[in-house]
Amino acid sequence: MVSANSPAGPRSPQSTAHRSGQSRDALQATTSGSIRPPQSSLSRCGQSPDAFPTISGEPGSSAPPAPHGDREEARRAAGAIDAVLAREQPRINAELRRHTADLPEHARPLAEHLLLSGGKRLRPLLTLLTGRAFGCRDAGLLPLGAAVEMLHAATLLHDDILDNAPLRRGRAAAHVLFGAAPAVLAGDAMLAKALLLVSSFGDPRLTACVSEAVMHTAEGEIAEFARLRDTSLTHEDYVRIITGKTAWMLRASCELGALRAGAGEEATRAAALFGLEAGIAFQIVDDVLDYYPCEETGKPKGGDLREGKCTPPLLLYLASLPAEKAARLRAEFEGGRLGEADIEALCGEIFAGGFAETARDSAGIHLAGAARALAVFPPSPERDLLDKIRHYILTRTA
Repeated sequence: MVSANSPAGPRSPQSTAHRSGQSRDALQATTSGSIRPPQSSLSRCGQSPDAFPTISGEPGSSAPPAPHGDREEARRAAGAIDAVLAREQPRINAELRRHTADLPEHARPLAEHLLLSGGKRLRPLLTLLTGRAFGCRDAGLLPLGAAVEMLHAATLLHDDILDNAPLRRGRAAAHVLFGAAPAVLAGDAMLAKALLLVSSFGDPRLTACVSEAVMHTAEGEIAEFARLRDTSLTHEDYVRIITGKTAWMLRASCELGALRAGAGEEATRAAALFGLEAGIAFQIVDDVLDYYPCEETGKPKGGDLREGKCTPPLLLYLASLPAEKAARLRAEFEGGRLGEADIEALCGEIFAGGFAETARDSAGIHLAGAARALAVFPPSPERDLLDKIRHYILTRTA
């Protein structure tokens, strides 16, 4: 078993008025399952396993982030994150290139096309910041962060095939350039490589953490696919889906950092909860931005409508309509009969009516939960950066 203190790492390769009339209570959601308490461990990075408090009471930082209309707060948060990314991204990207080079010959071009084409690297950044927040400074955090990014990239390869998406990050999707079958197999290779990388640390808790995240991610994707064009979807159903397909991987990102740091059981559970709640909020805001004008996000709008995905802005809009009009729209959406002009008009109505912004408010509920988890972390610059990420998630427009 490799010591965490060894530099070698692994052994081998704005809150708005509810203009739609929807009650905030209708947006309160619960996540599926509970946080699995990790086994207690000896500290590998000089931290006492019992040095941190439990999640209880109402910490001073438990309020939701500033309203999403507070552009100055958004700029400050984004500026701080950009600064740390400028420092960390080169190291993260170099680590990704190193491990991508170990992939089988025919999988490598597809992995490089996706992995090296950009992205903020939020997941590895969460691993690094969480580990350091609990006192870990060893080199093993970097390959763990790279492994989570590879797992995420593998899911994107598969997602683009399921969604028949022509573009990814403004470039042709891998399945368009290389074919669907090679893209599926390259995703499998990346998945295997990431699991191998994590297992090389010799710590079964790390392997269990990422394996559980992969299982829940797949479960969320399957559940979403099963509920396409299903306008009977409730907000709770929606949250269960995105908890699986998005939030569990962010949960793993944070939990890996805490485990590597040898944080205590309650502190590790808090790290996992922070990642889970931040991940749910991240996906809610992502789905909200699908209804924003292209000039604000730089991305085409209405993708979820085209793919038949029921997300909170659409569900809130449907609930606001007179019964007859709602029934017509449900029938057209469920039957896949909305044309491009219909989608353009519908996006405009949902955005202008404030339904996207109302939906964003539910992200604040989860980010308040993330704040309560973050209060367990010891004071540090890294904890401050994680709190800025929390603000950024709610206020982002791209």
